[in-house]
Amino acid sequence: MGNCCSDVGGGMAAVSGATSSAATGNQNDAVDMYLRSHGIHGLFSQIELSFSATSLRDRDVFSKSDPMVVVYIKERDGAINEVFRTEVVLNSSTPTWIAKYTITYHFEVVQNLLFKVFDVDTQYHNVEVKMLKLEEQQSLGEACCTLSELVTKPNRSLTLDLIRREESVSSTHSQHCGKLTVHAEECFSSKSTADIILRCIDLESKDLFSKSDPFLVISKLVESGISIPVCKTEVLKNDHNPTWKPVFLNIQQVGSKDSPLVIECFNFNSNGKHDLIGKVQKSLADLEKLHLGREGENLYLPTLVGHNYENKILNSKLLVDKFSETVQHTFLDYLAGGFELNFMVAIDFTASNGNPRLPDSLHYIDPSGRLNAYQKAIYEVGKVLQFYDADKRYPAWGFGARPIDGPVSHCFNLNGSSNYCEVQGIQGIMMAYTSALFNVSLAGPTLFGHVINRASVVACDSLSTGAKKYFALLIITVRSIKETDCFPSSQLKLI
Repeated sequence: MGNCCSDVGGGMAAVSGATSSAATGNQNDAVDMYLRSHGIHGLFSQIELSFSATSLRDRDVFSKSDPMVVVYIKERDGAINEVFRTEVVLNSSTPTWIAKYTITYHFEVVQNLLFKVFDVDTQYHNVEVKMLKLEEQQSLGEACCTLSELVTKPNRSLTLDLIRREESVSSTHSQHCGKLTVHAEECFSSKSTADIILRCIDLESKDLFSKSDPFLVISKLVESGISIPVCKTEVLKNDHNPTWKPVFLNIQQVGSKDSPLVIECFNFNSNGKHDLIGKVQKSLADLEKLHLGREGENLYLPTLVGHNYENKILNSKLLVDKFSETVQHTFLDYLAGGFELNFMVAIDFTASNGNPRLPDSLHYIDPSGRLNAYQKAIYEVGKVLQFYDADKRYPAWGFGARPIDGPVSHCFNLNGSSNYCEVQGIQGIMMAYTSALFNVSLAGPTLFGHVINRASVVACDSLSTGAKKYFALLIITVRSIKETDCFPSSQLKLI
């Protein structure tokens, strides 16, 4: 998973994230930027979906149906976009389709999928499936799920009931029309990464009084001929024979080992107008051959000759000091191994949130049903993490409030119980939060250490029993959690 990178200062910074021609759903750009800024390359993988069905209805008079699956993605704004069609399987109520749909799985996004099965009329059997008009075909039923639901199943297979809505506008009934099984398989290229060390020799000087300050930009070429940057190296100051830090290229990120790559060497300028020193066009397979043959590749520089550009071959060379290909375990491998991701939440009930009975309070419960800031945070994070927790029982706490007839508490059970802290589902958190607003008085100060320690105890208890669980604590607060002076370090216990 991920992309490759290094920045001007020699650290880690991606030029751009991985891209794919497959559907990506609604990627969370803010989360993606946060992950990449911390050297994490995003939890995404290429997933291949295959389809089979059982007990489909016979819609033809003298034979079984001729079914085809159409896949749609439900966007956040409610729009439904068609993204894929299988082939038509003739005369079958138990079809297994050969065509597979490839989609990019994103951990931080709820990707809603809709599947519709159609019986293709005999007169259209010689028509390409992409040219078929669906309104001219008969519906055999539809089903929906999220991609997260599918990949968290132990065998990554999900069997869905096909439902066919009654065509009558006034009818609210639906009919069960067989079952559709969707199976997910992670593409092997999602796990393959090339570890490469590149260097150049005899680079030409682009600076007047010193040697060049070179760095590399690696781009992939798409069908339109446009080059899309996928990574860059650090800048090496005043060096005509630079050897850069290793770069890591995910195979799926560039397409395949045979996909063409453009490697450009630039001289860094602080004004952002970097000088092109030279370039080469090679695939990962070509770079591997250069490494094995211990050969260099001459850089070339597009040069204007008359009205046309010609490639001027330079004495400068690109060499590959290291090329190794490794298979990395992905997030989905951990899920397949039985790991769960458990969600915990702690909510700020300090007086700095304002009077909950007034509309300008962050805790104000709008009678119209509009969510406040705390409810939105619970919902947005919870809807992503809920699929990775089998029992969907979430520890939920509040802090910074005074329970009825009691002192200020910096960690109290949101459900009001003195014995247990868990609630059932995201809706359970919402209900416990609303109830707590009517049963505590907002106070202070803002201290995080107590809830972090409680969360640590829950995680330690799970670890001691050998459970394969990773715990994520969401602290929702009006204050900055960077204010570590809010609690003494001696109070903080982390595993």
